[in-house]
Amino acid sequence: MNWYAIKAIYLFEMARAFRTLTQSIASPVLSTSLYFVVFGAAIGSRMGQVDGVSYGAFIIPGLIMLSLLSESISNASFGIYMPRWSGTIYEILSAPVSFVEVVIGYVGAATTKSIMVGALILLTARLFVDYEIQHPVWMLLFLFLTAVTFSMFGFIIGLWAEGFEKLQIIPLMVITPLTFLGGAFYSINMLPEFWQKVALLNPVVYLISGFRWSFYGVSDVNHYISLGMIVVFLFVCLGFIAWLFRTGYKLKQ
Repeated sequence: MNWYAIKAIYLFEMARAFRTLTQSIASPVLSTSLYFVVFGAAIGSRMGQVDGVSYGAFIIPGLIMLSLLSESISNASFGIYMPRWSGTIYEILSAPVSFVEVVIGYVGAATTKSIMVGALILLTARLFVDYEIQHPVWMLLFLFLTAVTFSMFGFIIGLWAEGFEKLQIIPLMVITPLTFLGGAFYSINMLPEFWQKVALLNPVVYLISGFRWSFYGVSDVNHYISLGMIVVFLFVCLGFIAWLFRTGYKLKQ
């Protein structure tokens, strides 16, 4: 394992994030804080409890997951797309570095930035809403695995995209709607029975449900099933990335 190469890629990506601190860190934290102000403090105080949890506290895991998914995809996709766009990707491909080391460097940096955003949002939420974390180890596990998995997914998008506009198609038109419909602001048990079954086809439901369970011990889906879904998606993304590097798709063209 070429740890020097991994470190070089990782530090380069982290340095880029800190050069654009306002866009990379401050912007998602500020925008999510507005959700806490509107839904948590203003509307939440006038709504009843959901599954025995105040509405303001209930939406915290969903909002963190919303930011985590979007930031993981954005950081990883932009990180690998820029070398493709500038042509410096060929320097990486010609270097004695395996695809595993390249993925660890880029995905590791994207994961770190996403977890930093998630942690800051969690701390910011305390200013507006009282909450508890009943299972902190599980919370960290869901946070880490989700960030890694969707950073890999973003890495795939960055290899697939042919322009800057395509980097935003899947996050804006697929991931964000699935997150809003995945129980970020409500429990799927509040839906009619037919739509509850339809909602279970949404993979984001399992992510939010498991993450919410780590906070309050309540969930729409068993947390072991949620964990299993994340692990399966992680290995699917890893296998697809391995295929991309093996075939050179969008890399050697």
